[in-house]
Amino acid sequence: TRAILAYGGAVLKPLYSTKARGMRLVEDTDAAAVRAIVDEFQAEGHRTVYIQKRVPMPDRDLGVVFIGDQYLTTYARVKGAGAWNTTTQAGGSYACEEIDEATLAMAREARDLFQLDFTVVDVVKSEVGTFVFEVSAFGGFRGIHEGCGVDAAGAYVDHVLAQLQMQGVETR
Repeated sequence: TRAILAYGGAVLKPLYSTKARGMRLVEDTDAAAVRAIVDEFQAEGHRTVYIQKRVPMPDRDLGVVFIGDQYLTTYARVKGAGAWNTTTQAGGSYACEEIDEATLAMAREARDLFQLDFTVVDVVKSEVGTFVFEVSAFGGFRGIHEGCGVDAAGAYVDHVLAQLQMQGVETR
């Protein structure tokens, strides 16, 4: 409760989520009301709760995509009308996005912490700064394809096959 009040607004996130499912926006400033929201969230089965400070966001956030340690592309998730998040579940859509070197370097640094073979680094460029929201091994094939016309699934398969061949594994 104290963190949410100190943040001036937050997003409650369950341990596992995709497309913002189960997430809840908390903007209340009354301690008792915030405690009730957190208690209700946990009573819904979310025993572990991530509390993410709400950042004033533009109409989009970014998925910066890497295959191995190679940058592939960046797609945007664009908010739908009246939504608080950018997911397609909330009416959002995908678009291709150009990013600057500083944003790419930040995303690469986040990616490097995990050494994943397929990585989508979620970035938001807000009026108060650029932030990494998460690093995921599960995101983006649809958004990459619809937004940028890139077959990331095929590129990922090619990467995996190349890695296996480098290890002497026969592939067909």
